Amino acid sequence: MKFAVIGGDLRAARLCALLCADGHEVRAFALEKAELDAEIISCADPAEAAQDADCAVLPLPVTNVRGRLNTPLSARACTVAEALDALTPEQIVCAGRVDAETWTAARARHLTLIDFFEREELCVLNAVATAEGAVGILMQETPVTLWGMRILVIGFGRVGKLLADRLKGLGARVAVSARNHGDMAWIRALNYEALDTRALEGQLGQFDAVVNTVPAPVLGENRLRELKPGALCMDLASKPGGMDFAAAGKLGVRAVWALSLPGEVAPVSAGTIIRDTIYNILGERV
Repeated sequence: MKFAVIGGDLRAARLCALLCADGHEVRAFALEKAELDAEIISCADPAEAAQDADCAVLPLPVTNVRGRLNTPLSARACTVAEALDALTPEQIVCAGRVDAETWTAARARHLTLIDFFEREELCVLNAVATAEGAVGILMQETPVTLWGMRILVIGFGRVGKLLADRLKGLGARVAVSARNHGDMAWIRALNYEALDTRALEGQLGQFDAVVNTVPAPVLGENRLRELKPGALCMDLASKPGGMDFAAAGKLGVRAVWALSLPGEVAPVSAGTIIRDTIYNILGERV
């Protein structure tokens, strides 16, 4: 098959290498800082990369903070419209964390766009890398061992489950908060301290670290004010996140917003997960 990989971070660069190793023709655009293998064709623009491709892969996430195509490994600026204009309705277009504007633009061009970040197999394995990355940050940013630390994990989704499990395995004293009654039952059944995310007031001061996984405003100024001096507060939630970082700065809270951890801490594994998910998508369309 012929693949076009247009933009992205080290995960995309690793994806190129994996696809090439599997015997596919790979054309890449806006990945020149990654020093791609010679077998991978580096292209001057999206149209050259997409020419005759069976499948085009756009970044995860598709857009950067400025709303342009996410191309951190290139000095070339490219709009999403420019990338989509290079594609045809006959091609399968895969991308991650697709925003509303990109969906609208793709539909207007009659493109077959699939968000691989909505696939359960990718999200679960991505959560593994996120949880491991969060553990690494906790180790790096705190002056004590995780063993014996009082840590609150807010949210019991994929990341919350995996993170709580790993922290408990390292000897941390883990509490988990949730809103769903079923999640609360599982939290208790797995022998974590169970808290209600809606009623954390008066309890946050007992923790050495708080890690949020919920993409909703759960850590506002009043709650941040309760944290004990020196406590680390980490937000793993995707934009807009769950912490008021302006308030954290004003209060002197040690705050970390750890976005896209799989691409930062495990790009090789993350690229493999994306490749396998794309193969699954293509296999289902045969």
